[in-house]
Amino acid sequence: MDDRIISLETRDVRFPLPEGAGSDAVHSGSDYAFATSLLMTEGKKFGTGIVLTLGNGNQLVCRAIEMLAQEVIGRDVEELMSNFGEISRQLANDPQLRWLGPHKGVVHLALASVTNACFDLWAKLRGVPLWRLLLDLNPQQLVNLLDLSYLEDVLTSADALCILEDQMSGREARERIMQHGYPGYDTSVGWFQYGDDKVKSLAQQALQRGFRAFKLKVGSEEGSRDLRRAFMLRELAGSDAMIMLDANQQWTDDIGAHKKLADAIAPTRIALGEHVPNRVMFKNMMQAGAVHFVQVDCTRVAGISEFITVSLLARKFGLPVVPHVGDMGQIHQHLVLFNHVALGHDALFLECIPHLREHFVAPATVQNGVYLTPSLPGSSSDLRGVTPGH
Repeated sequence: MDDRIISLETRDVRFPLPEGAGSDAVHSGSDYAFATSLLMTEGKKFGTGIVLTLGNGNQLVCRAIEMLAQEVIGRDVEELMSNFGEISRQLANDPQLRWLGPHKGVVHLALASVTNACFDLWAKLRGVPLWRLLLDLNPQQLVNLLDLSYLEDVLTSADALCILEDQMSGREARERIMQHGYPGYDTSVGWFQYGDDKVKSLAQQALQRGFRAFKLKVGSEEGSRDLRRAFMLRELAGSDAMIMLDANQQWTDDIGAHKKLADAIAPTRIALGEHVPNRVMFKNMMQAGAVHFVQVDCTRVAGISEFITVSLLARKFGLPVVPHVGDMGQIHQHLVLFNHVALGHDALFLECIPHLREHFVAPATVQNGVYLTPSLPGSSSDLRGVTPGH
């Protein structure tokens, strides 16, 4: 009975950023905010679930969490997670709240926060980091975590099971990544409102820390500014570094437009996903040939379970997954390890944004441009001073 969930609390947690940090062609002056779920068991263990917002409206997600999460209170954690895909489907299809969604907006973010808290709690109760928990599950147990509705034309339960079973034979070789760590890339050098001198200084520091891949924010009204900054960063980073350009929804970005863009700029490849809220839209993007790098984010879609679903979709379409890290890389450092080992995805790299590092109990550790494998139980989501009853 110690593993029965007995309560839920929410926290509206906001972190103002230094001037210019976090800015892009669309967003400026934002807080990084987490709508946080805290699930407590009878045995006094708690799980933390986070989703990212940019400040205003964070309280609305917290209120939605309180309404959605009533379904998990009173349940044994192992029993809950044994068929979590069905639970997730039921929560998304709440007969009243689904009118506010489904699969998008405030309600979907609330579902993500609750889901992430459930997975964090599950891993803590088993005494293992999230990546280990997921890798210890057999293929059928993993499929049971997933809501595959609306994907039947592309990814059935049998398809997902087949992908997972087919990858079992190569797991041992791929698990070597645990010793080496997962490569990262630096986004913090190139925020939109940073002046040239600051970009240069930060890029030089990042190079000294071992990074060889960088993201630069673009989408200026004057395209010459973007070109100047891009060539500046290329010269500084050198010809061997990878430079990525991020327009952050500044351009018309519906599915059809992305397909036209992909055709027009080939063989340059398109990464997207930060603003794609669910598995259905990801499926549509993949079917249209509008995406080449899938940047799914477990704090944007319906949490860890939908992240895995989208990763399976990407595997079916032969596309790599390079997550956006609205959690600042905390949960995703676990998920990319799972993707590589269990699904056979290439270990490309994971975005690194260290703005909130000081606020996490166990912040992600990046050394020489590489994420070190986390070892503590859970999903690395606990925030300093954010616990039940406080």
